[in-house]
Amino acid sequence: MKVVRLYGPSDLRVEEEPTPALAVDETLVQVKAVGICGSDLHWFSQAGIGDTSLASPLVLGHEAAGVTAAGQRVAIDPNIPCGTCEPCLQGNPHLCLNVRFAGHGEQDGALREMLAWPSRCLVSLPAALDEAAGAMLEPLGVAMHAVDLGKLRPGFRVGIFGCGPIGLLVLQLARAAGASEVLFTEPLPHRRAAAQRFGGQPWHSGLEVDVAFECAGENAAVEDAIEAAKPAGHVVLVGIPDDDRTSFQASTARRKGLTMRLSRRMKDTYPRAVQLVESGLIDVNSLVTHRFRWEDAAEAFALAQRREGLKILLGPA
Repeated sequence: MKVVRLYGPSDLRVEEEPTPALAVDETLVQVKAVGICGSDLHWFSQAGIGDTSLASPLVLGHEAAGVTAAGQRVAIDPNIPCGTCEPCLQGNPHLCLNVRFAGHGEQDGALREMLAWPSRCLVSLPAALDEAAGAMLEPLGVAMHAVDLGKLRPGFRVGIFGCGPIGLLVLQLARAAGASEVLFTEPLPHRRAAAQRFGGQPWHSGLEVDVAFECAGENAAVEDAIEAAKPAGHVVLVGIPDDDRTSFQASTARRKGLTMRLSRRMKDTYPRAVQLVESGLIDVNSLVTHRFRWEDAAEAFALAQRREGLKILLGPA
């Protein structure tokens, strides 16, 4: 089978490997769609992310869906929690101390033709969702978890700082949750246009919001989010900075008495995500702008690194 492995910065190689053997609790999935995430781009450009570095050639990819040998179409939850550590027992599997996560550290991900994955981490897809939409459930889940942390209520004015796929999904969720107005910042014209298509309006200094979502991984976006948040407001940091550092003017945040939350991945969001997409409340399909074959993975990652398009998927020809 074809496998896409990262050997170092910008060094992706398409290789042939045997079909993986199944453990007793696993199911074999033929992978049909894998999205390129911003965190994948950190691995691709830096051979690491945060405080984790590439130790051996790694298969990236955690936004994925496919078909089992029994013909069941499934989304693949990339998070494999241990279920026994304190965060898991407290209902926070996304904060598991012993987590294995697809395409991170030593856990190979989904950029391959066949994937052996824990059966408990496979989510059945309804007829209305194809595999591309199934792959988009993971970034939607990330956006949903961020919105949950923001304590968004109907009638709130919301700010979104960075409108890549996650920011655009947060925007849609905010509108679906009854936000009175959704304001945004985004330097790239095609992403600004997408944000306006989904009902967002450009933010400018002086406009206050009840909840601000930083979705860019840039300190400038963090500063804007803090400036925009009203006194006693919420700021949710979703983006991952390149240098693993976030800084902002403390006096502004302190004077306003802001509540700041850092969002990590997602927390049991797949059932709700399926319902939101199936009902038509959230549009994931229009975010998919490019599709590539496994063989063209390097081209796909280069395109994503240039921030062209929105969501880029890889899969079989």
